[in-house]
Amino acid sequence: MTGLKLACCLLTAAALGAQTPAVSEPPAASEPPRLTNTGAPIRLPFSCTQEDVRSFGLTCPAEHPCPVYLELSGLGFSGLRIVLSGNLHTDATTLFSVLLSSDDGGKTWVEPHERIRGGGLEQVQFFDLESGWIAGQVLGALPRDPFLLLTRDGGKTWRARPVFSESRVALIEHYHFDSKTHGTMWIDQMQAGEEGDRYAVLETTNGGESWAVRETSSRPIPRKKTEAASVYRLRADAASKSYVVEKQTAKQWERVASFLVQVGECREGEVTFLPEPSGTAAETEPQPKQP
Repeated sequence: MTGLKLACCLLTAAALGAQTPAVSEPPAASEPPRLTNTGAPIRLPFSCTQEDVRSFGLTCPAEHPCPVYLELSGLGFSGLRIVLSGNLHTDATTLFSVLLSSDDGGKTWVEPHERIRGGGLEQVQFFDLESGWIAGQVLGALPRDPFLLLTRDGGKTWRARPVFSESRVALIEHYHFDSKTHGTMWIDQMQAGEEGDRYAVLETTNGGESWAVRETSSRPIPRKKTEAASVYRLRADAASKSYVVEKQTAKQWERVASFLVQVGECREGEVTFLPEPSGTAAETEPQPKQP
């Protein structure tokens, strides 16, 4: 478990203590609303509908609502643009993916891609000022249907591309692009196939539009470490119950923005019963006319 993942778990626990799959394309609609950074932790807008409660199978009675948490797990940047990836979840269920972007140094933030139902976003990589990718999958009992979000305009807009042509259980462990077009991906299929191979290495030569299998194995396939030093970092802060984005300066790390962990809650609606009909059945049934 990475340090950030461990910190995420501790932070969720702290928030609990404080308060007792198809991939969709982004809409071609108007500019998404901006969240303004006032210095205090930003609360991501979230409203849990009764349809959400039903479709996710949540048990959240009115007297015991289910807290909803933001988890941020990926960070990348392209020029002045900062990109954060993650998901919204309850204690037991992943609800929606989350993608956040700022093009003014963290003063304001937007969601440049619609939230994907049941999805989670993780690793972010930019190769240059235009080309970038974000790994994701649909998170249920087992992760499935891995995909990438692709950008060709430096992160202003994103579109989703599936890794496989058919639905399957699989998880993107890691990926890396060494050019605009060439990339390698390490996949965990969570269970052995017909030939006993659980792990696979895939390759793309068209920027992530499609992938081909290059190697399979029954054991994890080693990869070279490709992570480079960054001028930004993402950390969990238990004191403020938030995720903090920081930028490295000549002397220290300076706070750019922060996002609250708990963003809302889900609760079941009140059940309304129809009133009992007045009178007995005999009284309410039509009576025959007397001759």
